[in-house]
Amino acid sequence: MRRSKKDRHELLKKIIEENPFITDEDLAIQLSVSIQTIRLDRLELSIPELRERIKNVATQQLQDVKSLPVDEIIGEVIDIHFNESAISIFDVREEHTFSRNGIARGHHLFAQANSLAVAVIHDDLALTAKSNFVFIKPVRTNERVIAKAKVLPQTEDPKRRLVEINGFVENEQVFHGLFEMYHRSIEE
Repeated sequence: MRRSKKDRHELLKKIIEENPFITDEDLAIQLSVSIQTIRLDRLELSIPELRERIKNVATQQLQDVKSLPVDEIIGEVIDIHFNESAISIFDVREEHTFSRNGIARGHHLFAQANSLAVAVIHDDLALTAKSNFVFIKPVRTNERVIAKAKVLPQTEDPKRRLVEINGFVENEQVFHGLFEMYHRSIEE
């Protein structure tokens, strides 16, 4: 079904509003048009490309991360609501994988999840006290891992929080982690 340009523009804006991290390729598939048409539509609507949309969201939010320097976070944090939730993106490259099979080395995926768990805790000191991490499906070279963190309700110990992290590649879960985080304020 062919849409009018106006309808396509409205739908494009709606899709990007719901998922600002969608690629031009996925937009082209959803709207049944070429990638070039999507790029021209975005240009006409003044919608920046994916990388720029990610940077805009992340730059504003990352200025307030207290628990570690932003350059020590593995992956690119694209959304953070301190002590509630966070999302990061990690693009798996050749240097992150085993040369024999192109499968991502587990420590890179764990590092993405662990650093996101630290970053979401809004405190000057946040350390991983313990973790339970399960790999569900292999991740391969050139895949994009989206990690979603959720801070769970307060534990009995006010200095500990549980952070659940789930990792996805194209909406398919690839890992699950539960991190018990120790934290304290400088004022204490």
